[in-house]
Amino acid sequence: QVQLVESGGGLVQAGGSLRLSCAASGISISIFRIFAMGWYRQAPGMQRELVAAITSGGSTNYADSVKGRFTISRDNARTVNLQMNSLKPEDTAVYYCKGESRLRDYWGQGTQVTVSS
Repeated sequence: QVQLVESGGGLVQAGGSLRLSCAASGISISIFRIFAMGWYRQAPGMQRELVAAITSGGSTNYADSVKGRFTISRDNARTVNLQMNSLKPEDTAVYYCKGESRLRDYWGQGTQVTVSS
């Protein structure tokens, strides 16, 4: 059973930084490497939106609202990170990790990020 667990959320002042991590379990490293991975967020009353994504080959794409501030990366094991700099109050949301395989998608439980002004 594949599980994704996010960590690293918290409360930070505007202009600060946080680093989110998504750790996968129940899957071999070789299989995880072919997953496309993404970070999504959902603010209260809003739809869930894509923040950043990375393919198995390392190609990345970002929402316009976070370009130049956020960086997605994946290590050689089973972890995907989201470095968030210059945080703004509008970045406040629950952040979710998503893994995409050919057969199905997997979601983590989410981690809260709150940016105070």
